[in-house]
Amino acid sequence: MRPIYLDNNATTRTDPSVVAAMLPFFSEQFGNASSAHAVGRQVAESIREARRSVQALIGSAFDHEVVFTSGGTESDNTAILSALAVQEQRDEIVTTAVEHPAVLSLTDELGRRGNKCHLIPVDCAGRLDIDAYRRALSPRTAVASVMWANNETGTIFPVEVLAKMARSVGALFHTDAVQAVGRIPIDVKTTEIDMLSLSGHKLHGPKGIGALYVRKDTKFRRLIFGGPQERRRRSGTENVPGIIGLGKASELVAVELGRERMKIAALRNRLEQGVLELGNCVVLGDQENRLPNTSNIAFEHLEGEAITHHLNRAGVAVSLGSACGSGSMEPSHVLRAMNVPSILLRGAIRFSLSRETTSEEIDRVLVMLRKIIAKLRGASPEVPERARSISRFNESIQ
Repeated sequence: MRPIYLDNNATTRTDPSVVAAMLPFFSEQFGNASSAHAVGRQVAESIREARRSVQALIGSAFDHEVVFTSGGTESDNTAILSALAVQEQRDEIVTTAVEHPAVLSLTDELGRRGNKCHLIPVDCAGRLDIDAYRRALSPRTAVASVMWANNETGTIFPVEVLAKMARSVGALFHTDAVQAVGRIPIDVKTTEIDMLSLSGHKLHGPKGIGALYVRKDTKFRRLIFGGPQERRRRSGTENVPGIIGLGKASELVAVELGRERMKIAALRNRLEQGVLELGNCVVLGDQENRLPNTSNIAFEHLEGEAITHHLNRAGVAVSLGSACGSGSMEPSHVLRAMNVPSILLRGAIRFSLSRETTSEEIDRVLVMLRKIIAKLRGASPEVPERARSISRFNESIQ
């Protein structure tokens, strides 16, 4: 049997039709889009078509609001550094304690350089402390950067409201929407969001390509200097095959978003129901307001590393948390920020589905998990006092 892949928040499989759309741009339509001749102009037109596809997916008003980048990390860095550069007399950043390292690593560095960075806490379900966010905003705030959806728990933040609040103090608002784009409907033109990051490999496109939405008339300072590409907002010869792939992936996901979202959510719920029947486990995150494909389940008294090891040997790919932190033995910064009890902290497994996930695969995983959990529990006796603390945490999530 083929492996079962349930780690789609780390990356998705590139859709075969996306690969087919990309291939001609390696050997047949290989021109430089900046060239004046017909070969180059043909490529430039294909880039424009891809840009319009991304525009349609996120609901931006103008195609030139889409700036192609190398991915989510570059987009996040560009947005925050640009906001600091163009906002005179403003040197503070407001973000959250559960952001992706693409944001938190940058804000850590900026803090060492003298910028003040406010990390807004979350509650035990991963929901943002809105009052703390409001208090952190001030005339010194250059940018508020809040992810649209968390990569580990799937919890969705009210970015439309948060953008309005940032605007009320004259700050720019950026959202890392890498996990949200292609999974939930987005229409940026109806919001006050100034900048938005997305990445191709999270929506069945290729790796190494992403985009930064920059609202028209938003002051902007580019990160990469050089030639006139991307209307002088991101220099460097375009990654044409990647751009074409992102455009095609955007087209595909836009067509089926509504139907696929419901199907994926149903499979996610089926998985959770089956796992919860095993007992002594908790679904983490805001279960009423999260991505349809994401389930983070913590098992009491067990090590997530052992669970993922056994699943991997059985041909099932899952994650301990975000892929960028999976090489570390340290507990997830997201779960720590949620004050997840210590005996759950190391037993959390993230399952992330895609439109390619099938009901048969979910059933196979549940069969495997029953055997794996039973085996591991035989070597990990329950501690009554700890069990009571988990029960209290579970009640606080509801």
